[in-house]
Amino acid sequence: MSQNKDIESSIPLNSMPRASDLDVDLNNGERLEVKISEPRASGNQPKKIVIPAIVIIPIWMACSISVILYNNYVLNTLNFPFPVFLTTWHLLFSACATRVLQRTTTLVDGAKDIEMTRDRWVRSILPIGALFSGSLILSNYAYLSLSVSFIQMLKAFNPVAILLISFAFKIQEPNSRLIMIVLMISTGCALAAYGEIHFEMFGFLCQAGALVFEASRLVMIQILLHGLKMDPIVSLHYYAPVCAIINACIIPFVEGLEPFYALHRVGLLVLFSNAGIAFALNVAAVFLISVGSGLILTLAGVFKDILLITGSVLAFGSHVGALQVFGYSISLGGLIMFKTTGGK
Repeated sequence: MSQNKDIESSIPLNSMPRASDLDVDLNNGERLEVKISEPRASGNQPKKIVIPAIVIIPIWMACSISVILYNNYVLNTLNFPFPVFLTTWHLLFSACATRVLQRTTTLVDGAKDIEMTRDRWVRSILPIGALFSGSLILSNYAYLSLSVSFIQMLKAFNPVAILLISFAFKIQEPNSRLIMIVLMISTGCALAAYGEIHFEMFGFLCQAGALVFEASRLVMIQILLHGLKMDPIVSLHYYAPVCAIINACIIPFVEGLEPFYALHRVGLLVLFSNAGIAFALNVAAVFLISVGSGLILTLAGVFKDILLITGSVLAFGSHVGALQVFGYSISLGGLIMFKTTGGK
């Protein structure tokens, strides 16, 4: 869950990736060195592990696609229409898993470099976590009424939302290139929405709201956490507990006790495997941003989205018209321009 934005629209999971679409922020051009502790005969020095791009990119793509299709399967096919509960469960699982990794590996060692004071937590982590929670909940509600393929097309609009909010906060100044990108992506998404046969206004508004929350979160991270470097696992370490608590407070008002009565439809195996795959995506994201250039990662994200749309058509019978394909192609062109220019 989703931890899915389409990281999307990703990864980003495209940051702590969404539960429904846990994507990596492919704009991150830094190279990270991932270390995992392995016992040795002397010194117990951590062994540095770098996974080749040819290996980690397919793993990341498989995890990202699996998370989105699996969430759709749980919410719709298994008739478990409780996205807030499912999101809360994913976040609780992630909060526990990151703390296990912190004690058993060096994957979460980045948290040691961050001085997390009470003031910083209240002023930065809490509001960003609230935005993240809203993004997760709304994005998963969209899956109840929209097809996976259509949602992925809408996620292409995320860079536009980021740019518009950045303009509003005067983080970036409009220029001809950015205006052209905004027009390309907006036109493509409009054509994709116009060509959608099974259009549902409620789902569309939920996905639009999720994009606004996610874009606001990314901009707030740039403003409030300027200079702090958080990879997806460290982000999960700080944000997952906050979001889980916020979501848990929302459950009684929007879903009540019904999710607990309906747990037999899902079962423990599905619950744990679903949350496990979502968390595995975040681990894969750590290795992903340490390999390849920004262009390679962007193209991988685009290819992943195309595979996901194709997979949703085959797995769930989603209909994709020629007009949608044309509109989405225009959006992808704008998205690639946005990613390869660093959003400038």
